[in-house]
Amino acid sequence: MTTNPPPIDSMLLRKTLGCFPTGVIVVTTLGDHGLPVGMTINSFSSVSLEPPLVLWSIARSAPSHGAFRTHPGFTLNILSDEQQLVSKQFATPSDEKFKGIDWQPGFKGTPVIQDAVAVLQCKTYQVYDGGDHEIFLGEVVDFKSSDKKPLVFYNGQFVDLATDTSTH
Repeated sequence: MTTNPPPIDSMLLRKTLGCFPTGVIVVTTLGDHGLPVGMTINSFSSVSLEPPLVLWSIARSAPSHGAFRTHPGFTLNILSDEQQLVSKQFATPSDEKFKGIDWQPGFKGTPVIQDAVAVLQCKTYQVYDGGDHEIFLGEVVDFKSSDKKPLVFYNGQFVDLATDTSTH
């Protein structure tokens, strides 16, 4: 006789997943009429160097889901520790997410946010089913990085990274 495991408590799972510290990213693309679209994410991973591939996921219910499905590219803006307000602005549903945001058009016009720690401009390579999310695999077509400290999210809040005082 096979016993089924008990159902997963989604809130407890979310709390458990929050034990993994992540960087904070604003992923951007263009939507209807070429208007910029963006949202804060922390579901990101490198996949491959040959070819250069990265992935991230988006809830199917997200208002910007359709824009990411339609546009052939996206930009991953990895935020600096000085960009908490940018993170919060893009995490809040609004038609004015780009109000006051300094950005320039990148690959296929996708917004590149200024002062980010790093930027990965990507061509959509493949989209996969991921339950209530879709997983976007992107081929990196351009990138840049800096020595700024990244914005880090852990256990439901922003945290500071420890400073490395060792000598190299």
